Amino acid sequence: HGLAQVPVTPSDRAIGDEEVIEADLLVIGGGPAGLSAAIEAAQYGLRVAIVNEHFKLGGQLVKQTHKFFGSKELFGGLRGFQIAELLNERISKLDNVKVLLQTVAYGVFRDGWIGLASKDKLYRVKPRAVIVASGASEQYLAFPGNDLPGVMGAGGAQTLMNEYGIRPGDKALVVGSGNVGLIVAYQLLQAGVDVKAIVEILPEIGGWFVHAAKVRRYGVPILTRHTIKAAWGYERVEGATIVEVDERFQPIPGSERDIDCDLVLLAVGLAPDTRLFAQAQAVMKWIPELAGPVPLRTRELETSVPNMYVAGDASGIEEATTAIIEGRIAALSVVSKFIEEDSKVKKAREDMEKLIDFLWNEYRASPLLARAKAGKEKATVSSEEMLDLRKKYPPLVSFG
Repeated sequence: HGLAQVPVTPSDRAIGDEEVIEADLLVIGGGPAGLSAAIEAAQYGLRVAIVNEHFKLGGQLVKQTHKFFGSKELFGGLRGFQIAELLNERISKLDNVKVLLQTVAYGVFRDGWIGLASKDKLYRVKPRAVIVASGASEQYLAFPGNDLPGVMGAGGAQTLMNEYGIRPGDKALVVGSGNVGLIVAYQLLQAGVDVKAIVEILPEIGGWFVHAAKVRRYGVPILTRHTIKAAWGYERVEGATIVEVDERFQPIPGSERDIDCDLVLLAVGLAPDTRLFAQAQAVMKWIPELAGPVPLRTRELETSVPNMYVAGDASGIEEATTAIIEGRIAALSVVSKFIEEDSKVKKAREDMEKLIDFLWNEYRASPLLARAKAGKEKATVSSEEMLDLRKKYPPLVSFG
């Protein structure tokens, strides 16, 4: 019963020696939340290890070419990939941060051990605290032909274009008009792709007006109350059929229309990656506004597993700026627990409280974040409520 012990010998596949990592804080995920958390904690002197499954740090930032809004402190005016470069530069100057690339956290084990695996090496780490900023995965749609080459998620198309310089197709149909769909449609246009249309099943566009305006200036129609019915072709996408839907989101017979395309881009939302929390048996809750099950947490982002924190899209789908803020809040909470110097503890707590106040009462006051804010409110409990949850559902593991 309970959690297994961390494996101490390799499996039957060839792998190098195992290394035990000494760290005060383990950060899982090298996107905006994870990078911000690692930098914040390291600046206070904590020994930090950051794990990222990709071959470079930055997460979704490395794919983003649009400019961010907001203050200079929150990287307003910079493009996503520029923010990633800046955060990477800051990480490289901190000698108390150990970076493990192309490495995954494969499990939480008894006595507070976490197992890590790279291509040719295993690691074990027993941190005093862990911040899980594992991001999210793309949602998919079920329709005839969705397994044809040429049907892909928006993130996949961004990776091909912005990381590898590969144009994913010549003629595209984009499904979904949230910020991701609108932004990627604009990036496709910049790459010379003929975007035939953007279809959105809801009666209104889901993304920000500024992103929709950019696409419309190119003459791309955004068809609300429409969705994809099928993709078709021989061994690859050669076209797709779209259809109008009624108030119950059911297809309206006779409204079908064929679209000449070789790329169907699905931008239909993300789902938080909360598998490590589920394995650690943190108290979870399904929250529609956050796109899936997420761990309950305090305003300091600590979950029901003591000293296990959540930040970024793993805490519920929102956007990159809030991920950066959440990463800093979680790190400052860790710092306030494990730094012994009173003046540093005081400063960390003051900075954390300022960030919490700014996040909840200023940044999330925007109507554009109303849905995400409502979801995060449902997932956030008081310190007293968290103590009650831990009594009712005793954690199998703790850190610290």
